[in-house]
Amino acid sequence: MSMQQGLPQQAHSAQDVRGTIAQRDLVVDLIRTACVVLVVFVHVTMVGVAAGADGIAVTSPLQELPWYVAATWIGQVMPLFFVVGGFASAVGWRSTVARGGGARDFVATRLVRLFRPAIPLFAVLALGLGVATLLGTPPGLLAEVAFGIGSPLWFLAAYGITQCCVPFMVRLHERAPWRTLGALLVLAAAVDGVRFATGTAAVGLLNLGPVWLFAQQLGFLWADGWFARRSRVLLVAVAAAGYGVLVPLTSIGLWAPDMLQDLDPPMLPLAVLAIAQACLVQVVHAPLTRLMRTRAAQGAVFLLGRDGMTIYLWHLPLFIALNGVALLVGVPFPAPGSPTWWATRGVALVVLLAVALGTARALRRFDRPLPRLVPGTDRPAWPVLAVAALCTIGPAFAVMQLHLSFGVALLGALAVPVGVRLLTRTVPTRSTARI
Repeated sequence: MSMQQGLPQQAHSAQDVRGTIAQRDLVVDLIRTACVVLVVFVHVTMVGVAAGADGIAVTSPLQELPWYVAATWIGQVMPLFFVVGGFASAVGWRSTVARGGGARDFVATRLVRLFRPAIPLFAVLALGLGVATLLGTPPGLLAEVAFGIGSPLWFLAAYGITQCCVPFMVRLHERAPWRTLGALLVLAAAVDGVRFATGTAAVGLLNLGPVWLFAQQLGFLWADGWFARRSRVLLVAVAAAGYGVLVPLTSIGLWAPDMLQDLDPPMLPLAVLAIAQACLVQVVHAPLTRLMRTRAAQGAVFLLGRDGMTIYLWHLPLFIALNGVALLVGVPFPAPGSPTWWATRGVALVVLLAVALGTARALRRFDRPLPRLVPGTDRPAWPVLAVAALCTIGPAFAVMQLHLSFGVALLGALAVPVGVRLLTRTVPTRSTARI
């Protein structure tokens, strides 16, 4: 092909890119990226490493601040993340249906996109924890480090569960959106009530469904344009009412005022927080839209956003590794919580994001989306998808329940690839098979 022949194609490609950008709600990409960066920053400020005569000590300077609990009412962005996920899921589901796909196609595509990046992580964690055990690392220190590294993996289980439910929940949303939201809120309150009445913390795991599905349903409303049709005054009033409800809710001794503490397992206050956050996002949607028209904002969001899942999964292991390397080479560590330590948090964030981006580039082959179905093919039957979902979600759920250990990491290193492999298989459609 000559250069002249190639130029129209290049121009057409550039127009397609600009058209795609124009059609997307870039505020969604901005919020999703900002949530990931904020999570990374919070962890950078929550992990303080000190080396002294008594050995290595790990503290949490952020949690020692007097305003920490109040800050969690703003910094706890996981409800908002699930709202944004609901928006993206609604758009993705409609796209799947428009091209002739169905529930199995959607679920398989979403689970692969979520869990394929986790394959190398579980492998590295199993190898690292195994080697550390063989080298005689003190069990207490190893358990503490493993607990910190594995703490973000709960998200894989929770988000994987909500993604499996999207086709069914969209149908409920289309038939009775408000009754569905109300039922989920009542279920969340009921689960918490049973947990408090019985004193059994494990009961709270049932709220992985109602709480996060409630936030996801709010995302469906966002995709329908419901929030955009409301006045700013109403949205601010609803958000204020949401925060107002949280005050007595977290003051009666059942739910913690620390919104991070209400995360594991998720509890009713997070559903209320999701309402307030969804309303406030719409209040600032117009200025955020103007911000996302700038090339600088688009570049930053696309740079970090396209590798957001890999950054989220790897940031704590990489942060621990970077601290370990710094200790080995003798880098001086300021006292955690000191003014010097706080002054270096911005540098630590930039370095960690840079290393995480480099890791994401090196692992790009594990971030491939599932190819679309070709005519005459379909995703595996529901029993196979159920096994695949168990293989992928199960190890992350085990981390959430049992905390990260060599055995749990090894389970993930073996089971997640099997689940992803099952999800990537295709079978002939019924009509093709019948022929």
